[in-house]
Amino acid sequence: MIQDLQQRWWNLEAKLAEKFGKKPDMETILFLIGIQETGFMPHKITKEQKQDLMHVAVCTLLLSSGYYKFEGKDKDGWPHFSQIKEIKIQSLFEQEDFLKDHILLYFEQHGL
Repeated sequence: MIQDLQQRWWNLEAKLAEKFGKKPDMETILFLIGIQETGFMPHKITKEQKQDLMHVAVCTLLLSSGYYKFEGKDKDGWPHFSQIKEIKIQSLFEQEDFLKDHILLYFEQHGL
């Protein structure tokens, strides 16, 4: 299972590297998902906005597993979520694989 996940992850990285010209790291992928989900294309972005976009990505990714619920958008168009169940993952390695699995599902659902 872990080998399959890793192979699928490498395939995704290769596709994204081909599209963007370099291999993205996890933070970059989360940032791209955040932009995709909000539709925001900021010319200049603050560190806080980048973190907010990555948070939107994580919440969006974990919607499908029932960890978060979409609450709506604020007046500026930012989506808001509420956590509805606890994420019980111990190690950093497990956290990374958990996110990778959800990112792969996201890209599969969006045709990549």
